[in-house]
Amino acid sequence: MKKFLLLSTLILVIGACTQNKTAGEYLGEGEDNGKKYILGDDAAVNTVKNVAKHYSAKDVDEMFKYYSKEFTEKNYENNKKWLDSMESISMEPYVIVPVKIEGSDETKVLTWSIEERNWKNGSKQKQNLMEVFTVDSDNKVSGFSQWSRNYPTNEFGLSVGGKFYGKSNNQWTGRSLVFSNRGEVEAIEKLVESYNKMDVEGCKTAFADKVNVQYEDGRNVVFTPNMWEGYFKDYRSVNWKLYSIVPLKIYDTDPASGVVVTSREKRVMRNGKVWERELVEWFYFNLDGKIDRMTQFSRKIK
Repeated sequence: MKKFLLLSTLILVIGACTQNKTAGEYLGEGEDNGKKYILGDDAAVNTVKNVAKHYSAKDVDEMFKYYSKEFTEKNYENNKKWLDSMESISMEPYVIVPVKIEGSDETKVLTWSIEERNWKNGSKQKQNLMEVFTVDSDNKVSGFSQWSRNYPTNEFGLSVGGKFYGKSNNQWTGRSLVFSNRGEVEAIEKLVESYNKMDVEGCKTAFADKVNVQYEDGRNVVFTPNMWEGYFKDYRSVNWKLYSIVPLKIYDTDPASGVVVTSREKRVMRNGKVWERELVEWFYFNLDGKIDRMTQFSRKIK
């Protein structure tokens, strides 16, 4: 009998020690810096399971029963709009781990899942997701963060795509293209704004000291900053309207990029003549983020 009681007590102690075992460390700023983590409980896990269940059913009202009041007020409408845009959506968690910082009332529920999205517009997407649900002491979700990785068979959203060929075979032939994000979009928008105001100094800022320009009529010109001084003298007005800006670079190369700009431009001369075209233009940004080359193609508008 004594052995049985001793064994039972030992099991309880070991269980308690195992349950409260700490590990890891919070390294962020604030009063929790340096504190350890412990496992949370299944109540927080069940909250996230219910969120996933109703999310997959597109039942936003049931889903938000598991969110805090503050979170609901900020996010209900956007989530409703998101789910209403779907023909079907499926979030299937395959790992759920609740952890909490020692002494905290909040549980961080770490969730790995596969999500498949079928939009009403016909688009389809499949992702691996890593998500963190912050669950408060009332077992309501009060915060949310998400990281994703698209499947390589997705119709869109991949980090690389397309293929570069070049005018002749070179070391980059066959490589994929990626979006560039070194301020090219903002530079083109600012250029268009300055151009439409016929602001010479504003136009100069986007370009390098020498720009190799291939115009739509076949002319090749080395354009320099002083050439802007007389650029607008024959124009009564100009109107350059953007259709799209697509900044690209070849994968695994230096940061230089090429930006495809589609647009429509109308120039009214002082003599009354009108020049109007739809344009496709390549603006090449050098390592300093300045345009040093431009190629232009056009279509006349009747």
